[in-house]
Amino acid sequence: MAGFISIAVIVVVLIVLIASNVRVVPQAHAYVVERLGAYAGTWDTGLHIKIPLIDRVAKKVVLKERVVDFPPQPVITKDNVTMKIDTVVYYQITDPKLYAYGVSRPIVAIENLTATTLRNIIGQLELDETLTSRDLINTQMRSILDEATDPWGIKVNRVEVKNILPPKDIQEAMEKQMRAERERRRAILEAEGTKKSAILEAEGRKEAAILDAEARKRAKILDAEAKKEAEIREAEGHAEAIRQVQQATADGIEFIKKSDPSQAVIALKSFDAMTRVADGQATKIIIPSEMQNLGGLVASITEVAKTAKE
Repeated sequence: MAGFISIAVIVVVLIVLIASNVRVVPQAHAYVVERLGAYAGTWDTGLHIKIPLIDRVAKKVVLKERVVDFPPQPVITKDNVTMKIDTVVYYQITDPKLYAYGVSRPIVAIENLTATTLRNIIGQLELDETLTSRDLINTQMRSILDEATDPWGIKVNRVEVKNILPPKDIQEAMEKQMRAERERRRAILEAEGTKKSAILEAEGRKEAAILDAEARKRAKILDAEAKKEAEIREAEGHAEAIRQVQQATADGIEFIKKSDPSQAVIALKSFDAMTRVADGQATKIIIPSEMQNLGGLVASITEVAKTAKE
């Protein structure tokens, strides 16, 4: 019975001992294991059993990306302006062994390295460049920190300048400068608006004057064309009247020519023409000698005509 109890105790002790040395490594974690004080290996995610009293977990490492916000660090610019800058570092452990044995207190080491690197970079820049060159500062710091932390098994993914705090007097001067700049821009915008308004108004008056002059010119042209057309029509009417009179005269002459008139008829026509010429207004009429002879002839013809009627 005593032997059975002893065996049971031994079995229980073994079970407890084995259970106490079983380790489960969670996701995104790694365990650095030492055997008799020397590095033995790195346990990844899963179930592991260590040898009692020989193996020990020296360091548990989180492989997820971490964010560290360092407090503001005093720095001096190239133009001797002291300011405070705080940074945010995003890093990730890539080699648990180097992280465990590469450096003591890695976070403190990264903080100090960040401060010294930041001072070196800002010391090459003036105040205005520091305030406007965040991307340049971030890029240079990430490159330097990433290279320096490689032996520690750490990869620096990103570095961000969180705040830049100049001295109070510099802040007040900057605020005054910003207000002056805003006032200057406002004055420029107002002047440009007034200028554009005056230009547009002048252009409007110019276009209105041009349109008015063009309208007057067109009106004069239309009046001239209408007057010209009226004169042309009036001239055409006179020409047509003259043509018709001449045509009538020509037709009369042609008719007379065809009727073969006697000398008496011609004399009568001549006297009739002379009468129309005188029109009762002339006091003297000079009659050609040929018409005088014809006048005697006409008188004779008249006498003969009267005798025949009696």
